[in-house]
Amino acid sequence: MTRVLAVANQKGGVAKTTTAHALGFAFCELGRRVLLVDLDPQACLTFSVGFDPDGLDRSLHDVLVRKMKVADARRRVDGVEGLDVLPSTIDLAGSEVHLLTRTAREHVLERALQSVLDDYDIVLIDCPPSLGILTINGLTAAEEVLVPLQCEALSHRGVGQLLETVDDVKMFANADLKVRGVIATMYDGRTVHGRTVLDDIGKRYGLELIGPPVRKSIRFAEAPEMGMCILQHAPGSQGAEAYRTIARILDSDGTGGDANAFAAPALDADHPEDPDSDLDSE
Repeated sequence: MTRVLAVANQKGGVAKTTTAHALGFAFCELGRRVLLVDLDPQACLTFSVGFDPDGLDRSLHDVLVRKMKVADARRRVDGVEGLDVLPSTIDLAGSEVHLLTRTAREHVLERALQSVLDDYDIVLIDCPPSLGILTINGLTAAEEVLVPLQCEALSHRGVGQLLETVDDVKMFANADLKVRGVIATMYDGRTVHGRTVLDDIGKRYGLELIGPPVRKSIRFAEAPEMGMCILQHAPGSQGAEAYRTIARILDSDGTGGDANAFAAPALDADHPEDPDSDLDSE
């Protein structure tokens, strides 16, 4: 049975797209067939997998306005066996207006995906940084939600609103939806602040912390320009290994441990540098 996961957080810049892309590749490494759905009009996921959003003649927008089926709009991601993408363009912003006039508008994406679910083991939906009708469509189509959370205090703001939206979706559109857990991103173990935020995630929200924290690295910024994810661009990096671990946990549907299972090691005053950090001198 196909598993549909939404990657959502209403705050921008918390590595939603990076997480969706990296997990998609990691699942393919495990032999899974994966469809990435770019539900963000900014089309960052589409760009990250190697497509120019401005040059596409078909996209998710065409699916949502009933001009095209998913099977005709999706594209194969070059160089990654088993990975497809349902791309986005700026036209998707106009889809929001169209959806507001539709009956059962929350279910449009869910219904569109039904025709291709048998082609995939996993569908990953990259939601936009908002709680609008596009995100609600993503949550309605999904079985589970993954919440990337930047390890900084301000990123905590808005997660409560996301959880309230999840509750609303469960009540009115998708009773089976559940939050699978939090993925800690942009973690800098050299700072007390980063460690404090990481330790607070499970306590604050009562959600599971899935896998190890994903550490900051300049490799994440470099990869999209090459149409790659971190697992391709820097396969031996700490970030790549973190996403592989998270994918294995999700793939096995294990518990992944409690919220403190992957707490960061204590700071070492003699070796404060993280060699994979985006703050280093390379």
